[in-house]
Amino acid sequence: MTPLRGACLCGDVRFEIRGDLGTITLCHCGTCRKAQGSAFAAAAPVRADDFVLLGGQGSLTSYESSPGKERVFCSRCGSPIFSRRASKAEFVRVRLGALDGPVGRRPDCHIFASSRADWDDHLDALPEFDAFEPGRRS
Repeated sequence: MTPLRGACLCGDVRFEIRGDLGTITLCHCGTCRKAQGSAFAAAAPVRADDFVLLGGQGSLTSYESSPGKERVFCSRCGSPIFSRRASKAEFVRVRLGALDGPVGRRPDCHIFASSRADWDDHLDALPEFDAFEPGRRS
């Protein structure tokens, strides 16, 4: 198995996943939406022993978003990297947007769908562009 590699936006925090990704979820809860600044968090559990930091350990910081749950991110650029729960220390939940290459599979499910943002509905029908949308002003 070829390891998956990832990094934060500024490139300081770098990591490798040397094991399998678990269930890929798209979480629509309000906390994940705020932490990601988007419609959902795309994440998958990985055994903590299979998640290896290659650099930037000193740039990592965390925030306890709920009792026993930490969200870990780069203190320089703000990129979310993973979360962890004290009650499940053997796993971290890696944010898939931080991965550098293809994951090789699609998400398995949506969770907390009842908390979905009202503007996050039927998005597959929107036009797609390979760069900025035509007529972009800023």
